[in-house]
Amino acid sequence: MSTPEISPQPKAAGKSARDWVKILAQYREPNHLRSSFELAVTVVPFFALWALAWWSLSVSYWLTLALSLPIAAFLLRLFTIQHDCGHGSFFRNRHVSDWVGRIIGVLTLTPYDVWRRTHSIHHSTHGNLGKRGMGDIHTMTVAEYRASGRWGQFMYRLYRHPITLFGFGPGYLFFLQNRIPYGLMGQARYWISAMGTNLTIVLALAAIWYFGGLMPLLLIFVPATLIAATAGLWLFYVQHQFEATTWEDDSNWQLHDAALHGSSHYVLPPVLQWLSANIGIHHVHHLYSRIPFYRLPQVLRDHAELAEGNRMTIRESLANARLHLWDEDAKRLVSFSQARAL
Repeated sequence: MSTPEISPQPKAAGKSARDWVKILAQYREPNHLRSSFELAVTVVPFFALWALAWWSLSVSYWLTLALSLPIAAFLLRLFTIQHDCGHGSFFRNRHVSDWVGRIIGVLTLTPYDVWRRTHSIHHSTHGNLGKRGMGDIHTMTVAEYRASGRWGQFMYRLYRHPITLFGFGPGYLFFLQNRIPYGLMGQARYWISAMGTNLTIVLALAAIWYFGGLMPLLLIFVPATLIAATAGLWLFYVQHQFEATTWEDDSNWQLHDAALHGSSHYVLPPVLQWLSANIGIHHVHHLYSRIPFYRLPQVLRDHAELAEGNRMTIRESLANARLHLWDEDAKRLVSFSQARAL
């Protein structure tokens, strides 16, 4: 049975992507007091909830496990602040941003300097069919999938299956892959970043074990990390994997067009938008990554065209999760069943 088509999402119309870059430059300057406030209202509740969950071990393990959910929510927000630090948009002083990012990287199990480099490559190549493979969800074209043979098709379908991407994927990525400078193995500075982060994580976990035993690790650290990792991977997925996204051959690819039209505007309820630090306003972020996350809503208030561009609700995002192949002729992402019907 064929899969029903999803109507393409509207894209920001009117001005060109290059025009928007000039307009958005006025929003790039961070406010140090605001950045410090945003950091404080994330770090303090995170550690307070950790302390509360640790105390709750003496009351009920189920209560402790339940508290891992809000801990995960603030851990996700910490990752997004780390993300802004990597773009140099959180503090004007780059050294301050980098060290805040490195410290948060211990909490998020993410070597900051390694992640900053791979994420920079993602920003500079996303939507380019000739430069896939770094910092993105692997996406085949319909033609590549058909030419890959039975085994290649099976492996790709296995990779793109929700159980793989959102079941095994988050734990593999944050607990295992992040332990080495994946993709940057030949450069010493990234090994230093990975090993320095690993050592600090081990010392922190050893201290938790020493003072609290195994239960704080099993009922707080592990579930909170997995929940935050899964939510973060889902957000990253829907930011670029939607029907009307943009992919082009290297010869036709244009950085700003790919940023504006190849990234979604994920419309979330206010609480989720706050906890994810406005990362759903991803088309604006990709177009001008130096804008602090707390200024992104102001951009949408000032520019209705951007507010309506590439809008995606939670319900629509669930439907987009079944799209796996890029149709180069129709210029849209399609499902496996739609590809068979072509």
